[in-house]
Amino acid sequence: MEKFTPLADLHTHTIVSGHAYSSLQEMAQAAAEKGIRLLGVTEHGPAIPGTCGRLYFKNMIVIPREMYGVRLLLGAELNILNHHGDLDADDKLMEMLDLRIAGIHSVCWNGGTKLQNTEGVTRVIGDPRIHIISHPADGSAELDFESLVIAAKNNHTLLEINSHSLHPARHKTIARSNNIALLELCKKHDMPVILGSDAHISFQIADYSNVFPLLVETKFPNELILNDKPEELIGFLGLPEYN
Repeated sequence: MEKFTPLADLHTHTIVSGHAYSSLQEMAQAAAEKGIRLLGVTEHGPAIPGTCGRLYFKNMIVIPREMYGVRLLLGAELNILNHHGDLDADDKLMEMLDLRIAGIHSVCWNGGTKLQNTEGVTRVIGDPRIHIISHPADGSAELDFESLVIAAKNNHTLLEINSHSLHPARHKTIARSNNIALLELCKKHDMPVILGSDAHISFQIADYSNVFPLLVETKFPNELILNDKPEELIGFLGLPEYN
């Protein structure tokens, strides 16, 4: 693939997610050292055991949205709970967040058939408040990827290619072939993607090493990857203008 210098990582977790290991300031400082200009800190939603409480999200107003020269988007990785597309967040919690990612986690997922699962995730994609669907291809639920790509393109929602779920230690054996299929479909439909580190410690920020071989194999065009285009990324998601 072409030379790629990431400037954005929108899917990361701090210690308050319950099973991560760095503070918010440590994450921001590490991002600055790596040349990242745009960092999303997206703590796990309420349905994940051990994550932060509602008060944490309410009090994020005290946190500066720039640290060490890095712009911060503070939000949550919310949980898609079932094949109906229900989320573990009400309207008030949604309003507290700069950035809203939604994804399936097996610990709090009640799925159905492939068609039902796809319809549920499509409903979430259709919610204008949701910016990104996290790790849709990790195998946690059987999904029709082409339907998701089309829905995502129609709704300006990004589908994530998640590096963390591709790590051999995660034992998600179907994640590689699923992500290849997803990349091929995004290329077919001229749909941009976001790479996600899903960092749970500062050293993992912008670590997309597990994704790069898939990008090479699929000959995925650099112009459809938004991590090195922060202004375009902000515009695509409809977030306040990047400075």
